[in-house]
Amino acid sequence: MTFPLIPERRAFLLLAAAMAGTGVAAQPADKRPIRLVVPFGPGGVADLTARTVAQKMTEATGQSIVVDNKPGAGGIVAADAVAKAAPDGRTLLLMSNGNAVSAGLFKSLPFDPVKSFTPVSMLGTFDIALVTGGKSRFKDIAALLAYARANPGKLNIGTINIGSTQHLAAELFKRSLGIDVTIVPFNSTSAVVSALLGEQVDAGVEILAPVLAQISGNTLHALAVMGEKRSTALPNVPTVAESGAPQFNVASWNAFAAPAGTPPDVIARLNKDTNAALNTPEVKARLLQLGVQASGGTPQAQADFFAREIKRWGDVIQQAGIQKQ
Repeated sequence: MTFPLIPERRAFLLLAAAMAGTGVAAQPADKRPIRLVVPFGPGGVADLTARTVAQKMTEATGQSIVVDNKPGAGGIVAADAVAKAAPDGRTLLLMSNGNAVSAGLFKSLPFDPVKSFTPVSMLGTFDIALVTGGKSRFKDIAALLAYARANPGKLNIGTINIGSTQHLAAELFKRSLGIDVTIVPFNSTSAVVSALLGEQVDAGVEILAPVLAQISGNTLHALAVMGEKRSTALPNVPTVAESGAPQFNVASWNAFAAPAGTPPDVIARLNKDTNAALNTPEVKARLLQLGVQASGGTPQAQADFFAREIKRWGDVIQQAGIQKQ
């Protein structure tokens, strides 16, 4: 016996048949683009790191990720935009050391550095190096430290702006090794390099990636790297930890975060997609070309790391007597 189909049932079967014929999944899928807010201009290491990971995520999931560069105010402009965005998984922030530093560097912020965001995943770390100019008498870190100890206050170390990762790394360097040196801030990496080449400063502390070509060409000398391990790009250059400060470990880093209140299942999906991208050979290789060691990990691991970074840089800012901005 057969029964006549009611109109609603007939329409449903016709739609299902049409979808099956075209290969379209029956369950709905929201493929609206994700906005990835980057607190730096295009072309830098952090920007290229974000774009490399985002592109691989898009290829794997079909979910378009659009990079929105929002430099300014030490990363505050970008962070504020994400903090105020809807917590629906459509907005991500590229976090960096600057987000941890801002908690201790600024008198007030338009958002809470911790409570306004939900961690997604670490992306990677990149080395910071202690360098000298090509004509410098300091060809290794032992010679530089010997001079600094014999001549308190006479050694100058150039870095970029006060409160930058490089500047605070230099402050931590002199305190960890017990040396009296003067830290000279400049407005840009190129200004630091010019000062090194012109012998206006004795040494510099800078992210490795933008000065690696000059190190390779012997325009600059790398005396040490500041991370836990030797750099894969400079395996013969010692770490600061090997040079008299066993606990010294400073590296720059990037991570993804979402607005606070983003649902746990959305965070879990974003974390899974991010880690999958980071684990592909092509992404690992591309990041290594940028001087970045891919890491990844869980949201909780990122949260724990971020809390340690806030504490560490807050202490350095206070000990160095850096005025809050």
